[in-house]
Parts: sequence; structure tokens; C-alpha cells
Amino acid sequence: MNLIETKLKRWGNSIGIVIPKETIEREHLIENKIVKFLIVKDSKKALKETFGIAKGKIKKSSQQIKDELRTELYG
Repeated sequence: MNLIETKLKRWGNSIGIVIPKETIEREHLIENKIVKFLIVKDSKKALKETFGIAKGKIKKSSQQIKDELRTELYG
């Protein structure tokens, strides 16, 4: 998992993102490969907005979630 920050860009009637070359190389991304994005708006309440929708649906403790996130982010 890799965290990047990028701007949205208009492409015709759509909006897309540009993935930096360094990220493409580090993650071994190739054309037509399926990737997933977690969209977090730049907001002071970003975590609450992102994870608030899961309230009551997550059965893990906050410590278990933090440990899993650290493992994914930092190996």
C-alpha cells in the first residue's frame, strides 16, 4: 500500500488522476492492472467522514485496526 497525494484533472467529460512514475515503478503497476483507491477528501474531519460510515459495523478493536494499518503502510 502506498499513500500519494495528487490533483484531479479533467480529461474530456471525465476526471482522472495521474499516478507519479516513482509510485508506478515501486508498486510494479502496468497498464490495465486493477488497482483500488481510498478517497479521503482534504478536510479536518477526514477520518471521521471516512470511518464514521462504518460505526457499529466493525468488530475489531481500534488497536487491532491501527496495528493492521501500520503493517500495511510500513511493512
